[in-house]
Amino acid sequence: MGIRNSGSPMERVVVGAVRERAPMPEVLKVGADSKPKAVAGAVAAVLREKGSVELQAVGAGAVNQAVKAIAITRGFVAPNGIDIITIPAFTKVMIDGEERTAIKFLVQPR
Repeated sequence: MGIRNSGSPMERVVVGAVRERAPMPEVLKVGADSKPKAVAGAVAAVLREKGSVELQAVGAGAVNQAVKAIAITRGFVAPNGIDIITIPAFTKVMIDGEERTAIKFLVQPR
């Protein structure tokens, strides 16, 4: 594997690199009525077992509970030397046969 310069100072091509697909993270669905501490416990358990977890939330209330759960999770896993990062993104989900936009939060160790 190496980097080949194609002549242009701004253009480089990586040669021989292989990108492996990471396994799909476990998905936890968070609702507006979800208890953040319970979600945080589930997130911490999945993080320790599988290394990453995805939270999905539809609606402002659900997103609020998910964000609180992520903050609580930091406190749960910190004693184990785990510092987490969260990557938010939009995704589409099917609910009762209808496509809805959700926010997903990929939570993984730093």
